[in-house]
Amino acid sequence: MSDSDEKYLDAFGAWLNALGRDAELLGGLLASVELDEAARKAAAGGLNYLFKSLDLIPDGIDDIGYLDDAFVLRVAAAQAVDSGASGHKEAQQLGAENDVVRAFLGETYPRLDRYVTGLRSGAARGRTVQDILASEDVLEEFLDDVKGFAASYKAPSFSRDPKNLIKLRAFFDAKLPK
Repeated sequence: MSDSDEKYLDAFGAWLNALGRDAELLGGLLASVELDEAARKAAAGGLNYLFKSLDLIPDGIDDIGYLDDAFVLRVAAAQAVDSGASGHKEAQQLGAENDVVRAFLGETYPRLDRYVTGLRSGAARGRTVQDILASEDVLEEFLDDVKGFAASYKAPSFSRDPKNLIKLRAFFDAKLPK
């Protein structure tokens, strides 16, 4: 196994364990009403992905089912930081891990970045990002859902098998719009 495979397996296992915490962290960023709207849209789009019924990788797939969610949160955090959330230390840390996503996906990464940007105009559970940002009641309900997700999330097992990296890359390559 290569050193880079070891690095990815370490990171991805840790990301699965931290997914609930990471969602709450990005929820805290979204709740910061003093933030630039573009940064809040990036955070809301990434968080709304958690509630989509059709993920890039179905959540029930052993080992890798929630890694797409972890990747999307990191890309969304990086986009939020680039859009004005640079003063939020936690968002910077989560966004900095996007460099690992970029290195892992290589040529496929721009497709994921575009996909995550597109989440700002999508909907999940009948809520668009615009709905979330336009109404304090919808925002509060959404943030409660994020907290509920974080509280109920149980990290799946993740084996340090390099085949998981092959499967993960294959899913992203096959599912991301060209």
